[in-house]
Amino acid sequence: MIELKSKREIQLMREAGEILKKVFTAVKPMVVEGIATDALDQMAEKVIRENGGEPAFKGYRGFPKTACISINEAVVHGIPGARKLKQGDIVSFDAGVKWSGFHADAARSWLVGSEDSKKQKLVNVARQSLGAALAAYEAGWRIGDISEIIQQYVEDHGFQVVRDYAGHGIGRQLHEDPQVANYGKAGRGAKIEPGLAIAIEPMVTEGHYAVETLEDGWTVVTKDRKNASHYEDTIIFTEQGFINLTCDEVF
Repeated sequence: MIELKSKREIQLMREAGEILKKVFTAVKPMVVEGIATDALDQMAEKVIRENGGEPAFKGYRGFPKTACISINEAVVHGIPGARKLKQGDIVSFDAGVKWSGFHADAARSWLVGSEDSKKQKLVNVARQSLGAALAAYEAGWRIGDISEIIQQYVEDHGFQVVRDYAGHGIGRQLHEDPQVANYGKAGRGAKIEPGLAIAIEPMVTEGHYAVETLEDGWTVVTKDRKNASHYEDTIIFTEQGFINLTCDEVF
């Protein structure tokens, strides 16, 4: 069941999103060669708690950390630990904040060190595909309109979108209805109405979109072990259009 958000609830989610922006601001400069992924996770938790929030992922379905940190062929749900970043790694960093009973959820992918044009393109396309969908948004859309544009954008740039995982509704719960796939057909799925809150999260693969989960029970990797990237923002739709709660960037 889809729960549309009131103005007060939107404001609380906006405040949760502001904390997430602070997390990204603090963590991004730390993404350098030689740092352990657990140090990034600790910084994320520190920023969230210092700003009065709760790490939404920590303990969720048993997940042990504040952030999901997925490297190279890992798409999502990587567990931070002692692994140190290397030059050229793609680091996908996903975190959530609970604030006054409401959630925000967002992810970024960053490249460690010197420019690698192929890897940078993979990172950029995930971000830009979400931007393309939002830029094209019109009143009367359904979820499938978002899905189709993301898929088309990604495939037009020579990559693929993961089928087994999707974006989602968000609010009082971290995951709510509706599901927001990154592939599909326009005109299908739930209708987008004022008050709808969704986390849109393109997961883009360099090779085939097939994935599998490692023995840790969490880390999702590409079956062909080619690189992946992940980008996510929490979006609220309103009578006037939409608000991106977790990003101030111009796509």
